[in-house]
Amino acid sequence: MTTGKEYVAGVFEKVKAQNAHEPEFLQAVEEVFESLVPVFDKYPKYIEENLLERLVEPERIITFRVPWVDDKGQVQVNRGFRVQFSSAIGPYKGGLRFHPSVNQSIIKFLGFEQIFKNSLTGQPIGGGKGGSNFDPKGKSDNEIMRFCQSFMTELSKHIGADTDVPAGDIGVGGREIGYLYGQYKRLRNEYTGVLTGKGLTYGGSLARTEATGYGAVYFAEQMLKARGEDFAGKVALVSGSGNVAIYATEKLQTLGAKVVAVSDSSGFVYDPEGIDVPLLKQLKEVERARIVKYAEARPSATFTPASEGSIWNIKADLAFPCATQNEINEEHAKALVANGVIAVTEGANMPSTLEAIEVFQKAGVSFGPAKAANAGGVAVSALEMAQNSQRTPWTFEEVDAKLYNIMKGIYENAASAAKEFGAEGNLVVGANVAGFLKVAEAISAQGIV
Repeated sequence: MTTGKEYVAGVFEKVKAQNAHEPEFLQAVEEVFESLVPVFDKYPKYIEENLLERLVEPERIITFRVPWVDDKGQVQVNRGFRVQFSSAIGPYKGGLRFHPSVNQSIIKFLGFEQIFKNSLTGQPIGGGKGGSNFDPKGKSDNEIMRFCQSFMTELSKHIGADTDVPAGDIGVGGREIGYLYGQYKRLRNEYTGVLTGKGLTYGGSLARTEATGYGAVYFAEQMLKARGEDFAGKVALVSGSGNVAIYATEKLQTLGAKVVAVSDSSGFVYDPEGIDVPLLKQLKEVERARIVKYAEARPSATFTPASEGSIWNIKADLAFPCATQNEINEEHAKALVANGVIAVTEGANMPSTLEAIEVFQKAGVSFGPAKAANAGGVAVSALEMAQNSQRTPWTFEEVDAKLYNIMKGIYENAASAAKEFGAEGNLVVGANVAGFLKVAEAISAQGIV
């Protein structure tokens, strides 16, 4: 009889052979697979059904050309992606990322993670992800509109309120969602909740903008409670300065912590008096300026270019990586541990390398993995879908209360699963197992499809 370890190892070798050119995807798969060995020992029927190999192969991958015209009248061409990974527990759900680094490996890794994240929320949503190698930085509103309209012209053939519901991600905020939704409505002649993260005047949900950042902080709060700690007087680092970072910073400071550093791709600012959130919002949400402008406007702050230092070398109690994948490597993790960090909460998708996670766990640092800690955004997206279906908007307080309870539930389920499968306190294992079990049961029940 095949053991769980043998089965998982065999499937991973096959995945590596078939996807050798996709390092980000393989990293995400390896991190999940390592956690699932005891699950297959306990439930051998999933080995008989070859469930893992079925889960790791996307149901559908759509790649398409996106031609558009820039302000100089020149034709530009980008590549668009949508990976519809798993619809076992609901319609595909996951964001769209517009960034030059986007390729099939990154979209597959994000889509694979999304399966487990969406399962953990308890909402009926499957896993998917999409995007393009288009770079919105430096583009005019008209250029972004033309790109979004071209992108949606193809994507609209593959999505729908009960089929696949995209949302925003890096490079896709309220402006882009508006252009995408307008084009979808124009093409399909229907007013449905096919995108989430919409503006409040056309079907959006209150607290959606804040959801991922707030949710990460609510998750961190549960980790600190388990240590007998709270946010009062804690010093925090938050990488990034987009939606997730801004609202994680806002909620942390509301709950008594002091955030002393934020960043963007150009570098980071250190402000020992605590980050001025209204100034950060003005610079990033209104002016779309680089983070150096914060230091220019704030006498207590200093700017360090990315080439000259890392935000993770600053002494702090709490770290919230909210920028991008693999931003914390082994050396950064060692620096954080040496500086006394007690909890790391992933606000971005897979921002810590496997080696960094190992450093944190060996040092006894509470570690909140992305698929659990940053599930707040997709949780409120599901709540937006529910409001669209009911044609009934909820108040900010109602949505925020539901978000808090969802994040608390995710923590409790992950902690419980970790304990049940012999890895008490390891929320990476707990989140993977808890997310997997719900999806596995659904896949098994629906036959070989």
